[in-house]
Amino acid sequence: MERRLHAVVLPPGPRLYGALTAALDGSGPAICPLSPDLPAPALRGLLGTLAPHAVETEDGVQPYRAADPATPTTSTTPADPATPADPGAPAAPGTAVLIATSGSTGTPKIVELSATAVLHSATATLARIGAGPGDRWLCCVPTSHISGILVLARALLGGAAPVIHPRFDPASVEAAGDVHIAMVPTQLRRLLDAGTDLGALGAIILGGAAASPGLLAEARGRGARVFTTYGMSETSGGCVYDGVPLDGVRAAVGDDGRIRLAGEVLFTGYRRRAALTAAVRDGEWFVTPDLGTVEDGRLRVRGRIDDVINTGGEKVVAGEVATALSRHHKVRDVVVVGRPDPEWGERVTAVVVPAADAPALAELRAWVRETMPVHAAPHELELVEAIPLLPSGKPDRALLRHA
Repeated sequence: MERRLHAVVLPPGPRLYGALTAALDGSGPAICPLSPDLPAPALRGLLGTLAPHAVETEDGVQPYRAADPATPTTSTTPADPATPADPGAPAAPGTAVLIATSGSTGTPKIVELSATAVLHSATATLARIGAGPGDRWLCCVPTSHISGILVLARALLGGAAPVIHPRFDPASVEAAGDVHIAMVPTQLRRLLDAGTDLGALGAIILGGAAASPGLLAEARGRGARVFTTYGMSETSGGCVYDGVPLDGVRAAVGDDGRIRLAGEVLFTGYRRRAALTAAVRDGEWFVTPDLGTVEDGRLRVRGRIDDVINTGGEKVVAGEVATALSRHHKVRDVVVVGRPDPEWGERVTAVVVPAADAPALAELRAWVRETMPVHAAPHELELVEAIPLLPSGKPDRALLRHA
């Protein structure tokens, strides 16, 4: 029997949690959660790409009709050749949850996940962090992203209704008491700055972006039990914790340096994008867009392959430079990007949130050159009050490259 697909345009709350529960146990349609805060053109574009049977909002459930004036007749992202774009195309067999993601390119893709994949991820996480039955989970990350959906799935398996905060607020987090929580590094920094008693919280699942060693050391020194994670929508969220894959997950690095992941957490495909799906699958492996190494049995993420900076004929992995800079005592937060340069092709640019004393370019260049080749040292320094973020909590690299 073909399974229906609903676009669920709901704020975080009981109705969304109920829709997810029904999607995972098979009693309801597959769902694609979309943020009700999306601008109308962006929402119409995603609905055109998704082509669901119906759209659920706070006003109820309505059939989706692409011919309606309020919605597009074609997708803003072309489907693979000969793939139909008719509204109401069923979800791929076994699909329970779909996640719209633009990655770092801005091109929307819709990841199809089975109930098995989502529940395996949630179960393995509960085991890894030592969560027990009845433990509470606080959701303060977007439920239109895999991070928020997984918080709800973990709560479902744990048997305690989730505590849902539509917006992140340090005071509300502290007031929630003993809860497990997922967040991005910027949110953890805000908790530290607010003086939150991190020891009173449960496990902190940290993902979405690389966390600096200084941030982790400060948080753990304040009593936090932090697990750093690596993963993406295609792997049902974080599937490698502190460099070690979850149970049932395998990680490797290919000859090209790209991280490869396998296991039950993998997605079944991109909706209506068979060719794109095939391009990132190699048998049982998902070939990620990230570079990595395995050191002492742990996976270390070097950075995204599309964040490699070509400067003067040399290649620089932006993530590695950022990691080096994050250890400098005058650097509170940092992102490294390549900006167009008429002489070098790209210049290595450090966008830094300073600590109490602002660093100078010369001292950051000298710092990087202690451990990395001279061409990796930044040629430009921009000091900012905060790193601009995408809704997912990841740095907005596209904006920073052209600032």
